[in-house]
Amino acid sequence: MSNMKNTFSKGMIDAEVRFDPVTKAVYSTEASNYRQVPIGVVIPKTTQSLIETVNYCTNNNIKMYPRGAGTSMCGQSVNEAICIDTSKYLNNVLNIDASKQIALVEPGVICDQLKSEAQKFALTFGPDPATHSRCTIGGMLGNNSCGAHSVMAGKTVENTERLKVLTSTGAFFWVGETDSTEYERHINAGGEQARIVSSLKKLVDKYQDKIRNEFPTLKRRVSGYNLDQLLPENGFNIARALVGSEGTCATTVLAEMKLVKNRKYKVLVVFGFESIFEAADCVPTLLPLGPIAMEGVDYGIIGGLKDLGLKLNDIAELPEGNAWLMVEFGDDLLDDAVTQARTAIEALNSGNIKQTSRLISDTSLMSRMWTIRETGASATSLSRDMNEPDPVVGWEDAAVEPILLGKYLREFSALVDKYGYKTNLYGHFGDGCIHSRITFNLKTKNGLNEWRNFLNEAAQLVVKYKGSLSGEHGDGQAKGEFLHYMYSSEIMNAFKEFKQIWDPNGLMNPGKLINANLVDENLRLGPNYKRINFASKFSYNDNASIGFARETERCIGMGKCRSLEGGVMCPSFKATREEIFSTRGRARIFFEVLNGNVIENGWSSKEVKESMDLCLSCKGCKSDCPTHVDIPKYRSEFLYHYYKNHSRNLIDTAISHLGEVLPRISPFSGMINYAMSNRVFRKIGALAGLDPSVKFPKIAKIPFRSSIEFSSIRPVSSNVTGEKEVIIWTDTFNNGFSPENLQSAVNVVRKIGWVPLVIKKHVCCGRPLYDSGQLDKAKHNLERIISDLSVAVERNIPILVLEPSCISVFKDEMLSFFPENDSVAKLSKLFMTAAEFVTYAGIDINLETVNVHAHCHQKSCVGTSSEIKLGANVLNTGCCGMAGGFGYHSKTSDVARRIGELELVPKLQNISHDRLLVSDGFSCRSQIKNLSEHKPYHLIKIIDNLLENESFEK
Repeated sequence: MSNMKNTFSKGMIDAEVRFDPVTKAVYSTEASNYRQVPIGVVIPKTTQSLIETVNYCTNNNIKMYPRGAGTSMCGQSVNEAICIDTSKYLNNVLNIDASKQIALVEPGVICDQLKSEAQKFALTFGPDPATHSRCTIGGMLGNNSCGAHSVMAGKTVENTERLKVLTSTGAFFWVGETDSTEYERHINAGGEQARIVSSLKKLVDKYQDKIRNEFPTLKRRVSGYNLDQLLPENGFNIARALVGSEGTCATTVLAEMKLVKNRKYKVLVVFGFESIFEAADCVPTLLPLGPIAMEGVDYGIIGGLKDLGLKLNDIAELPEGNAWLMVEFGDDLLDDAVTQARTAIEALNSGNIKQTSRLISDTSLMSRMWTIRETGASATSLSRDMNEPDPVVGWEDAAVEPILLGKYLREFSALVDKYGYKTNLYGHFGDGCIHSRITFNLKTKNGLNEWRNFLNEAAQLVVKYKGSLSGEHGDGQAKGEFLHYMYSSEIMNAFKEFKQIWDPNGLMNPGKLINANLVDENLRLGPNYKRINFASKFSYNDNASIGFARETERCIGMGKCRSLEGGVMCPSFKATREEIFSTRGRARIFFEVLNGNVIENGWSSKEVKESMDLCLSCKGCKSDCPTHVDIPKYRSEFLYHYYKNHSRNLIDTAISHLGEVLPRISPFSGMINYAMSNRVFRKIGALAGLDPSVKFPKIAKIPFRSSIEFSSIRPVSSNVTGEKEVIIWTDTFNNGFSPENLQSAVNVVRKIGWVPLVIKKHVCCGRPLYDSGQLDKAKHNLERIISDLSVAVERNIPILVLEPSCISVFKDEMLSFFPENDSVAKLSKLFMTAAEFVTYAGIDINLETVNVHAHCHQKSCVGTSSEIKLGANVLNTGCCGMAGGFGYHSKTSDVARRIGELELVPKLQNISHDRLLVSDGFSCRSQIKNLSEHKPYHLIKIIDNLLENESFEK
């Protein structure tokens, strides 16, 4: 393999080539139970480099497999071979022919990306898996993906027109529906193209009767190769026969995908039932009414979310019940869509099944309902008791005829109970496809034996109901072993011959789907896995018993962090499209550091450190990730150990001590500000790691804590005055750079008749210490703060914090350092943002003329509900990219700028300059000034101005 690495490294192929241990670790897992370390990873930059990569592997007899977003659940996108990742560069929608309703795309195009482009022509791409925000068309073709709207538009196979494929034998040609003229064209091409097509014709002639008689007729038949597409009545469609082949036959280089007319208006009816069985029983009644989606969710999902305190406001919108059916209708006229929905309600009301219902036409609320369905299973994928088996995807997506769904679910649930397992049931009820996360014990030999016995019975049960082992996620390694239950030995032989025709040397994704590895091989958390006890500095999820080792099991690989739009997570991935910089990638790195055999000297690894360098510690993953992977904490843990054996560079050291240094250098602000704006000094600073092109904020001439105003404010004491009091936290940034904001905070407090209090001696929240791994010092700093504010706990005094990165320390890290301290928990609840404080104080403020760009830490740890209640418009601007020192460091400033330009700048360009722009984060305000012409304000400044002519009784 070293020869291959050297060949790529010499630039013979225009691709990024990775053979380093960190990259191999990152690509060793997906969303399944499986782990296989690739030989290396190749990321082609062009179509030609993709072709050259495959041809090189072919010529050197090297096994290979294509990979999209890596969200497969059955082992399709991991292998001990060369991984070819097309998602970073080969992601262009090349053309949309609106008249023919066809899109020409590269394999790395994201499902939502294609939908967005199609929307410009009032069209859409029908299939939409729950991973639609990140899954690629290449991956969807590989797995024959479906999604909620397959009721309307079918699976990926029905939405595929033509494919341009490259085989491991060197053939490179377009395939699709093949009439006699097209067939002759293939034969006349000669060589491998002619051999493959003629062999496929012989194959279907040989087995066509068996295929017609044995293939299940249900819409969600995904298991096995699509040999039925080769039948004459189906147009001898070679492209569709390849859909669902999981990279075992050929590599897709280009794809022509069918588009469908988009429904202009959609409404959602949510039905509530006593149980999931009654919900399934209603499917045959509802299907004839023309729904475009029909999804079922049981109480296991909803109850799990409630236990975690997640989606509570959304769950409150559900109608009464213990199971729910979400039925969507769509039409070109809203009234027609509503009429369809009401007809569905009347149909069930006239039946004998007890149910409740709610019709929703508000698009925002509809989106919230769908989010429950799309993320609920992932959010509840870890057992609350880490000694109990976690719900996993070991039997995930079987499908039966919808008319039989209720009967099947009752029998399937009885089978689950028979083995003593627990499960949540949910899925695409309109197509009879059921998802289930089951508490299989994969970590012991006895557990594996029980699992295998269960799988055998479960497979036979599906066949009894004329179903498919896979109704969406494909076979891979998870189902391949059991295909013989669905198909006769003749059809199994036909599958093997199909694979042999395309890939005679067995180079394409071996061990998947056909001739599959055993279901219990290559398990990531199997019997060979041992949880390594590790004395972590933090507790996790506010639970002292959950250590770092358990945390590394949290990521289940669903890859929401790879979404390019919406939310905060993950800004460094959005800017680079690098898996290694995604939340999932970093989580996998830490798993391998503790438990794998790929990364050596993990705690001292420079490669691991480089991955952490591009983490902004934005905390977006803490809230956006369905399983709440908390990379900033992992990063702090890592840096704590890393710097035991390495020295920090000058800029990192300086920034980490900013809380102590800034108040001391304020008397020299004029000289320092001049130096930081001087070109010569900037060049000198570049030697220490500063980016000379970045604008540096000016230090205030007089910090707030040195002002006359500060000296007039009472210090916190235990004296009870009977007045309404609030402690103003004089954070390092506003004190040293923006003292006018702290002055406004004092003004607001006094204007509403309250009394401001301060801690007389300066203390920083310590945020920079976490970002540099100085956790002992950070904890000691918090102990001091807790002591200084003990009076606040005793007297229940609210604490007004202007800087979001400070409040996140008190809402997050403080609880993680002291998870079982009741006093600390009470103290944490006292910290408030400006919007929270004025809401708490009952002040009637109207912010309808204000647009808010919220700091990432506020979004993740506090939220923006108070701003919304006050009438402000909270912008969906993502991360600004500045993140403390991240935007000033020469090695990260380009990424910081790119992050800001991705979502923040476009949203700001749409804002009228006559509207006020609020951003409470100091770094955010700096970035907005750097990248736009807008002047951002802290919200406390706006409130101060609004109260200027108001008077309040004390």
